[in-house]
Amino acid sequence: MDSQKIKKANKAALNGIKGILPIIFGVLLLVSIITVLIPTSFYENLFTGNIFLDSLIGDLIGSLMLGNPITSYVLGSEFLDNGVSLIAVTAFMVAWVTVGVIQSPVESEALGKRFTIFRNISAFFMAIVTAIITVFLVGIL
Repeated sequence: MDSQKIKKANKAALNGIKGILPIIFGVLLLVSIITVLIPTSFYENLFTGNIFLDSLIGDLIGSLMLGNPITSYVLGSEFLDNGVSLIAVTAFMVAWVTVGVIQSPVESEALGKRFTIFRNISAFFMAIVTAIITVFLVGIL
């Protein structure tokens, strides 16, 4: 192996880690704030245990927020710890990374309004379908 390539790869990896550390710390701070400010009873009242309603609510929350997959894992874990159903968490996580209500204006400019609307609506419904299928398959295994 070429030592220059190894040094270059190590430097790129270190820069990647440096770039993601602020995101991780921000997520931990956000989760800490949410944990303190929102009581567990809120989640119990919001999520009823109904497969379709829980997946819809999780999908709506994830659609209105924006984030990367790493952030959704941390938030999803906290939701599960607070008694939120797996189907709601799965719908939330899928919508979090696929539906982009917040970035829609930018996406519309770059790719067109019609495409953006179609993609977001499709991703919204597919998040529910994905959550239902995932939880069903997890139940089988």
